[in-house]
Amino acid sequence: MIFDTHAHYYDGAFDPDRDELLAALPSMGVALVVCPGCDLESSRASVALAEKFGYLYAAVGFHPENLEGASLDQLDQVRTMSAHPKVKAIGEIGLDYYWVKTPEARAFSRDFFDAQLSLAEELDLPAVVHDRDAHRDCLDIVRAHPGCRGVFHCYSGSVEDAKVLLDRGWMLSFTGNITFANARRGPEVVKFMPVDRLMLETDAPYMAPEPFRGKRCDSTMIRLTAERVAEWKGLSAEEVLDITLENGERFFGID
Repeated sequence: MIFDTHAHYYDGAFDPDRDELLAALPSMGVALVVCPGCDLESSRASVALAEKFGYLYAAVGFHPENLEGASLDQLDQVRTMSAHPKVKAIGEIGLDYYWVKTPEARAFSRDFFDAQLSLAEELDLPAVVHDRDAHRDCLDIVRAHPGCRGVFHCYSGSVEDAKVLLDRGWMLSFTGNITFANARRGPEVVKFMPVDRLMLETDAPYMAPEPFRGKRCDSTMIRLTAERVAEWKGLSAEEVLDITLENGERFFGID
C-alpha cells in the first residue's frame, strides 16, 4: 500500500476530475496521502480535502514562492488551522533561491522559514521543508531549531548534507525525479541512507516518474519510484512500499 507523503491535490491540474480521482485512489492501492498547503488559501483547501476523504491528511503553511503580500502576523491563522485533527504538519515551508532572487525577498523568506519552524516547535508538529538552491541557509536555520523535527521533501542535496539532517533525526523524501536518466544526487543519497528514514512522494501534479515524465502525476505512480529504490536497496518494491508506509505513519503520527 502506498503512502504519498506530499501531493497538492488542490492544484488546478486536478480541477477536471479531482473528486473522481481522490475517490478512486484507495481502490488503486493508495493508503494515505498528505496534502501540504502553500499559503492560506491552499492550506484551507488542503484541510477541506482532508475532511472529505478519510485517507487524506493536511499540512498548513507558507511556501517560499508564495510570500508576496504575506506577513508574519498571518502565522496566527496557520496556528489556528493547525488545531484541526487532520492537520499533521507545518508545510510546505522553506527556501527557494531558484525563484526568489532579490536579497530583500530572500531575507524575508529566511525570516518566514525561521518563524514557521518556531511554530512547528511550539505545536510539536513536524515540518515539511522545501529547499531549492538554498542548502546552506536551510541547514543553518534548521540547526537553529534543535527541538524541531521534519522532512526535506523532494530531497536534492548532497550525501554530506543528508548526513547532517539524518544525524538530527530528520527524514528525507523523494519524488519521481530520482528515476530520471540525468538523476545523480538523489540516487546517491538513497543508496547511502538507512531505509527507516526514507519516505516517498509524488509532489503531484509534478515530478511524474519515468516513463510518465512531464505528464500529470498522481499517487499511484509512486510504485514506479519504489521499484527504482528497491533496485538500489536490494529489496522488493512491495518491501519498499511497506517500509515507507510505516515510516510516514510514524513521522506524521497517523495510527
